[in-house]
Amino acid sequence: MSRSATVTGPIRSTEAQAPACDRGTVEAPTQDVDQFQVENAREMAPGDARELSRHFFGRLRTLEEGTREYQYTRNTLIEMNVSLVQFAARRFRARVLGGGLDMDDVIQVGTVGLIKAIDRYDLEREVEFSTLALPYIIGEIKRYFRDTTWAVHVPRRLQELRTELAKAQEALSDVLGRAPTVKELALQLELSEDEVIDGLVAANGYTSGSLDTAVAEGDAASTATRPLAERFGEVDPAMELFEEFHTLAPLLEQLEERDRIILQMRFGQERTQAEIGAELGISQMQVSRILSRTLARLRAGMLTE
Repeated sequence: MSRSATVTGPIRSTEAQAPACDRGTVEAPTQDVDQFQVENAREMAPGDARELSRHFFGRLRTLEEGTREYQYTRNTLIEMNVSLVQFAARRFRARVLGGGLDMDDVIQVGTVGLIKAIDRYDLEREVEFSTLALPYIIGEIKRYFRDTTWAVHVPRRLQELRTELAKAQEALSDVLGRAPTVKELALQLELSEDEVIDGLVAANGYTSGSLDTAVAEGDAASTATRPLAERFGEVDPAMELFEEFHTLAPLLEQLEERDRIILQMRFGQERTQAEIGAELGISQMQVSRILSRTLARLRAGMLTE
């Protein structure tokens, strides 16, 4: 990319001239005036951007927030220092490609960190702006990965615990020569065993696979494949009863109270006809007749629905 930029207009400082940019032109008279402008700020070389940023930060302190001049100066600082975001984003290229993400999204997130750094930078501390900006930029990018790359959203504390568990498992495996137990991980991290179990369970939500993924059948040499969805799960028998229950509910509401009580006692409480008759003060034969009549009515009602 061409590293060219043009600075037009005079600089309000006679201490230093604006640095010349590669393949660009700089016009910066030394007279004392209010402001100057930069064209193609994104294409400015990093070294030139670093030097010129000092002048812009000094100018930013003298302007009232919300004015057009303030917004221009702040936006130009952002444009001139986008190279810091690009530099930081390159550290995460492998994670971007491996996770199927878009590098442009990472650049946008990093730019948020850059803006926060610009708003918090204090020129009087005599610290290079990049020293403050890079931690802000990298922090925003890491937060983006933490919040968006999980296949299933889990609380942030469990996301962070997953990283600690991975490090502890690796360290203990080297020492023990085997995979560590939950108790050993808990002692290593000074956590309870329940917290370790929560972290291990949550770690399963980091990645996911499509049910349409084709997998080989039988041994590894087999060339036949089937979708993963056809190899996992089974039909829930209770699902077949859903329509029956849905149809039966209004029919039960139409029964007399005594008939509903007898049904509840017989099939809900699994009591015998003799026990039901003794509690209701009727004979076992009457209970049997009531049950037969009620069940026949319900059966007929379900068949006509």
